[in-house]
This record gives sequence, C-alpha cells and structure tokens, in this order.
Amino acid sequence: MVAASSSSAAGNKTIIEVTVVGKDRKGVVADITNFIFQNGGNIEKINQNVVRGLFGMQLEASFARAKRKELDDGLKDLAKRLQMEIKVHYQEPDRLRNVAILVSKEPHCINRILAGRKKGEIKANLAVVIGSEPSLKPVADEAGIPFHSVSHTDQAEAERNILDLIEKYNVDLIVLARYMRILTPNFVWRYPNRIINIHPSLLPAFPGAYAYVQAYERGAKIVGCTAHFVTEDLDQGPIICQESFKVSDSDTLETIRKKGRELEAATLFEAVRLYLEDRLEVYWGKVLVHKSPKGKATTTTSS
Repeated sequence: MVAASSSSAAGNKTIIEVTVVGKDRKGVVADITNFIFQNGGNIEKINQNVVRGLFGMQLEASFARAKRKELDDGLKDLAKRLQMEIKVHYQEPDRLRNVAILVSKEPHCINRILAGRKKGEIKANLAVVIGSEPSLKPVADEAGIPFHSVSHTDQAEAERNILDLIEKYNVDLIVLARYMRILTPNFVWRYPNRIINIHPSLLPAFPGAYAYVQAYERGAKIVGCTAHFVTEDLDQGPIICQESFKVSDSDTLETIRKKGRELEAATLFEAVRLYLEDRLEVYWGKVLVHKSPKGKATTTTSS
C-alpha cells in the first residue's frame, strides 16, 4: 500500500522521515500515525510493505512547530513498546547534504562524482566512502574522504556495519557507484528514495551484473544505462535518468564496455545532481523531475 501527497510541504515547516522495521505485527501503522497526529504533525507520504514476515514502513510528516526532543523521546518509547526499530531523519534545507558513496572495484562512477564536486557542479559534503573491498581506498584518501572497507562474508553483519557508518556520518543520500552487492529489504527500507544506483542497461531489460555481455551476445543495437532509486525489488526502483548509445558493427565487447562505463558515470552523476538540487519527487512509483527545486515550478516526468 502506497499513498503520497501531490506536493511538498512549503514554507518553514519541519519535515521528518520516519522508518519502521521489525517483525510484522498488528497495529503498528495505527500506533505510529496516531503518534504523529497527537504531536501536531501532518502525514505527507506513507509507504508500507511486508516481505517474509519482515515489516517495513516509511512515513514523511510535516510539523508547523516541531519539538524535536519530544518527538525523539516519544518515538524511542514507541519503538520499545512495539519491539521494532524506529529511526527519524530531519530534513534541514540550510545544511549541505551528507553523501555516502558505496563502491567495489570500478572507479569510473566515483571519479565522476569527485570531479563534479571539485568543479562546483554539485554542492554536497561527501562524508564517507564505503567499499566492499579496499581497492578504491587510494581514491578516497586522495580526495580527503574517510574510507571504510566492509567485508561481506556475512551479509547481515556487513549491513549492520554499513548502517552504523551511515548513522555515524548523518548521511542524507547513499550513492551506489558500481557497488557490486545486493542490499536486502532490511537495509533498503530504512532509506526510502535516498539510495541511488546505476545499472548498466535500459531497465527493465538485461537485469543483473552482466548486462553488457548479454547485450553483446544478443546483438543489441542500442545499449544504455539507468540511474534509479533502490527498492526491495532488485533493479525495479523508480527510474531517474536513462541514456543510451548505438552499437556499430565494428564494436567489440570491450568498446561497448568502455562506452558504457563513460555513460554510467555521467548518468549517475546527473541523478545525484538532480537529487542534491531538490528536483526529484517520487509519486506513485514514478520520478517527477522538477525544472527547479520542488514546489517552485511545474514538473516533467523522467523517461
């Protein structure tokens, strides 16, 4: 079940995002929404799901006068009573967004983001780089960004470690810059529409990690990539940007990969830029791309 408002709260209202994760049980939605209403909040968006007995809910609410300590303490008490994990993220428009970049071995996407920041094409605090292995530590070190390597021998433990780092650095946006690991619903639900991934094909075709091989072997005439928000369904999240290039008879697998990597870096960077400029809004599973920051102009639907 998904419900959303057609516009963002305006003015000087405080916007909070509440995520709830835990074993499915009755009454959770009612308890959370009642708490919001009792504290003077208005629910702007709500999304909930259950997968294999695991309940996840994301809620966005606006407050004319938010009493942060009372909200934090009340939700902590509610989490204990419901025996669920409840986290709150406050949207603070006057603060630079904190960005976490998750990587594996390939450097092209993170390099484009770093170059964009250096050129002033994006305004953000690149707070931390997290690698599934240490290959790209020198890249982060050169840029002066803390690097943490998290082994995925045990997926649950790895995700707990990453979640701890995300919380430590007060991260607003998570960018998967060719991060070759699949995040579980237990992780993804905590950051609704705040995780951006780049996939090396025009989704929904050619899912998985070997998209260019599939495209080459099947003689695709057009190859591309897709930047999208991450959901619990693999490679099925709302699409932000898509770009493509034509394949010529002289192209080899290696030339297709080279062109594809260049396009991936550019497309992921564009999605990150639009997010940081507050120009993206997810409405009923589709991304609306605003011509200017949300609520200040008309919108166009991304392709």
